[in-house]
Amino acid sequence: MDFDAIKQIIQFLFQIYMYLIFAYILMSWVPQMQGSPLGQMLGRLVEPYLRPFRSLVPPIGGMIDISPIIALMTLYFAEQGLLAILAYLL
Repeated sequence: MDFDAIKQIIQFLFQIYMYLIFAYILMSWVPQMQGSPLGQMLGRLVEPYLRPFRSLVPPIGGMIDISPIIALMTLYFAEQGLLAILAYLL
């Protein structure tokens, strides 16, 4: 398997997880959605990743949670770092 194929797979997986985080964020605006089976499944997939960021970044004004933004930026930088390491190794 060449580097381009590995790169595409990694980018695809990171992109899917970012979409899951976006969906979870949007569902937080509609409380009924979080209680649905889809909302619970997204919570099980996304909340373990978001939890450390929520403990580090307090909500602004007690209401606006910016931790998902920082989590998404961190995920992006992790993807780029992983791709750079793979490019160096392969």
